[in-house]
This record gives sequence, C-alpha cells and structure tokens, in this order.
Amino acid sequence: MGTRKRFIALTCWVTLTQAALQSIAAAAPEVDVDAILNHPDRPSADVERDSQRQPANLLAFAGLEEGMTVLDMEASGGYFTEILSRSIGSNGGVIMQHPPGLMGFVGDGIDVRTADNRLPNVRVSITNFDALDVDDNSVDMVTWLQGPHELGFAPQGKSLGNPSKAFEEIARVLRPGGVFLASDHIAPSGSGIEAGGTLHRVSETVVSKLAQEAGLSVLRTSDLLKNPDDPLDVGVFSPTIRGKTSQFVVLFQK
Repeated sequence: MGTRKRFIALTCWVTLTQAALQSIAAAAPEVDVDAILNHPDRPSADVERDSQRQPANLLAFAGLEEGMTVLDMEASGGYFTEILSRSIGSNGGVIMQHPPGLMGFVGDGIDVRTADNRLPNVRVSITNFDALDVDDNSVDMVTWLQGPHELGFAPQGKSLGNPSKAFEEIARVLRPGGVFLASDHIAPSGSGIEAGGTLHRVSETVVSKLAQEAGLSVLRTSDLLKNPDDPLDVGVFSPTIRGKTSQFVVLFQK
C-alpha cells in the first residue's frame, strides 16, 4: 500500500474510532440516583443528610453515568462514595481517597463502607491531595465536595497537600474530556486559601483559578447549594450556620 493510501486508511480508522467512542458515550445508561438513595442497605444517617447534600441533583448536574471511573476526593466516611458506587454499577469503579492527616475525622466510616466487600467496585486510597495514587488519564470524573478548602488547613501543622500541585494531580488523572465536580463552603470575597484554615471555607475564585492554572476549564456552575442568609464570615462549625452554609458548585472539564 502506498504512503498516501496508508494515510487515508489511517485517517478513516481514526474517524471511525472517534465516532464509535462518541456512540458508546451517547449510549451510556443514565443513572437513577433517586433509586440508589432508597436502597434498603443504605445507613439511616445517610438518608438524614440527603436534603442538605442534594446528591441526586448534584450528580445529575455533573452528568454521572453508569460504567464511569470516579475519584471521590476527601471521601471521609463515604457518604458520596456509596452513592457513586451503586450508581455507576459493576462496570464502573470508585476510588475512595482521603488524606492521612484527616483520618481522625473519619471514625469507622471507611470500614463500614468496605467491610465484607460490601461495595466491591470501591478501592480505598489514603494519600495527600497532591500525591494521588491514580494512573494518568484513567478517571472519568473527580468529585471534591465540601473539600478544596482543606488545602488551607494544616492539622497539627502538617500540610494536606500543596494547592497548585493538588489541582495538577486532578488534571493528570482525568481522561481528556473528563470532568471535575467541586463544591465548598463559600469564603468572604477577597479571601485566599488561608480561609480554609480558619473558617473552613474557600472562595469560588480561588478554586477556579487553581483549576484553570492546572489546565481545566469551567464547564458550568450551579446555585443549587447557595444560601443567601449565610454571612460567610462565620466558621462552618458554628451552631448558627452548621449544615446551612452557602456553597458554590462548579463543574470543570479537562
């Protein structure tokens, strides 16, 4: 076969491959998160948090599909990990990531979620945010919910990860076209990452800047978790605002 014919054949193969991938993606089953929330094995404490966390709406906003590979950053006790695990099904996988410096806040949550192979498509990864134990270009979606502010928090003086490096890691593990769903308690306008260490909040501007510097772009935003009555300058654990903070929601894409 001549050089020109080989080039044309290769071009046709690439075009057909791209079309096939797009067809497969378009055919991916939609996730019925509401059904997952009513699973009989779901802990009652999780159910009580649903109205506050809005999992069905958040994951619909992010475009979660069956068969995806999802990195659940700062999974903590696994509230979202369990929903993600059951939503994506046996053909998908969830990496339940949590930093070692925050293990004191987890309790027995990780063990409860994973005991006796209860969620067989979940892998636990205990790493700092800037040293993810995940292969390059291997993840369809990264979720970091109520968490990016931790980059300004250093429990017992120990960093949980360099902010810029952490976002570079998120970009590294995402497949081209993959998405990053970020939400957090909103910090006062003009505040920097240090607000994470005092108020346990961060501004959307700070997160978007870090994401864009890492090569991610804003796909869409949502006011789903906004609360106009939150003064923003009160720590999130204050009894006056706990569970009622105003939160930004942004979906980025690689």
